[in-house]
Amino acid sequence: MECNDSSLYTGITNDLEKRIIAHNSGKGAKYTKSRLPVKLIYKESYKTKSDSLKREFEIKKLKRTEKLKLIN
Repeated sequence: MECNDSSLYTGITNDLEKRIIAHNSGKGAKYTKSRLPVKLIYKESYKTKSDSLKREFEIKKLKRTEKLKLIN
């Protein structure tokens, strides 16, 4: 997701719509609470939580420029 300050947030969920609503109502991650609103700019889907967590970790290790390349 992209935050109001143009920073990027990465996370996992099994209910994307509910998660975005939670973030934008201030009930999401601590990081996003002071950077509202957030908007979805990229998503990937995986069959297992384990696979999702592995990919989340990979994405979080990327530099901002690498994340932007992935998004585009």
